[in-house]
Amino acid sequence: MKKVFLYIAVAILALVIVGYLVLNEKLPTGENPTKADELANKMLKALNKSAWDSTNVVAWTHKGGHQFVWDKKNELVQIKWDKNDVLLNLKEWNKGKAFSEGKEVTDGQLDVLRGKAWAIFCNDSYWLIAPYKVFDEGVTRKIVKTEDGSEALLVSYASGGVTPGDSYLWFLDKNATPTAFKMWVKILPIGGVSATWQDWKTTETGAIIAQNHKLGPLDLNVTDLRTGNDLAAVKVDTSIFDKIK
Repeated sequence: MKKVFLYIAVAILALVIVGYLVLNEKLPTGENPTKADELANKMLKALNKSAWDSTNVVAWTHKGGHQFVWDKKNELVQIKWDKNDVLLNLKEWNKGKAFSEGKEVTDGQLDVLRGKAWAIFCNDSYWLIAPYKVFDEGVTRKIVKTEDGSEALLVSYASGGVTPGDSYLWFLDKNATPTAFKMWVKILPIGGVSATWQDWKTTETGAIIAQNHKLGPLDLNVTDLRTGNDLAAVKVDTSIFDKIK
């Protein structure tokens, strides 16, 4: 019986190794940063980056479970998931508060919940606004020639978020609107995993944001997306951040 289990374990390991060798893609090197910057700027123009920059507040739900209200102007964010409600002051970490089942958390669990909320916000907000971040500090851009002869935009992050060092290869349509990207990220063991960027919405402030991403069998949907110049415009309680200012 032990031999049978051993054979099964070896077979599974072999399948994993074969799958890795077949599916894993090496990160392309890319070239011509100047041309890459031109392509990146075309993408930002197509997505009305100036409208995003002037958007003060955005609210949305990610994948049906994480709810956000992000006051960009004042660098405050509310993250709700399960029984948790966390308020983060992105300028002054210690002002952040956490609530669980409606009760404020003040013990050692406070920093656990704030840290978890920060990680959730970094991940989910990236899926919301990644195209707008291609000129962030510490980001490099290069051109990669695809098999069909078109040009894709390779974006690499030296810093920022919770996983610095990640890279993304953006595929754009003829209007410079993203259709998909491939990822080389620490959280995934295989390089070159693809995800779509689709169902683009022109929001109330004019910013253009994708509401659906297909990642293999998963649908990473953005729902209840609202943008505005203040909290009232996105129809949330205007006093939600009073406790952490």
